[in-house]
Amino acid sequence: MAGLIERFGGSVLKTRGEPFETLLRAIVGQQISMRAAETIWGRLTALLNDHSPAAVLAADETALRGVGLSARKVGYARDLAAHFHDGRLTVERLAAAGDEEVLAALTAVRGIGRWTAEMCLIFNLSRADIWPVDDIGVQRALAELYFHGARPSLAECRELGERWRPWRSVASWFLWCYLDPVEVNY
Repeated sequence: MAGLIERFGGSVLKTRGEPFETLLRAIVGQQISMRAAETIWGRLTALLNDHSPAAVLAADETALRGVGLSARKVGYARDLAAHFHDGRLTVERLAAAGDEEVLAALTAVRGIGRWTAEMCLIFNLSRADIWPVDDIGVQRALAELYFHGARPSLAECRELGERWRPWRSVASWFLWCYLDPVEVNY
């Protein structure tokens, strides 16, 4: 890890937008290429004029499908918007809640799993000690750097992550930088 810090120490975690926008972007980008996700995001932005829960709820389903969202993703986006619109999720609640509370609240939204919630905790809420062992990038970097190329088990990933507590989000960042030094805004 010391070598990664020396090599990539100038890189920083950056946030982008409010939690709602971050999570909506995540839904848009699920299981498609980054290029396709950016294209659909651009179309969605043009359709909505803003990235608010009210705008998503007010948009016609056919129009949302027309920008490239599948019927399932339209449902996920609307469920996310409803959670923010009715106050089940708020910026203030998310900021004040503990990590496990945030994970539980976010994964209660259809279409948001643990990985997406962890990415929101790291990249949007700037939590320092999130260890996303399900992330394939973290697993690949650990395999190359600590396990002689062999893919580690989740238990091995968790165990190794303990050495970086309470800065596991930072360790994750350096592992991602090792694989791809281009900074990512989530």
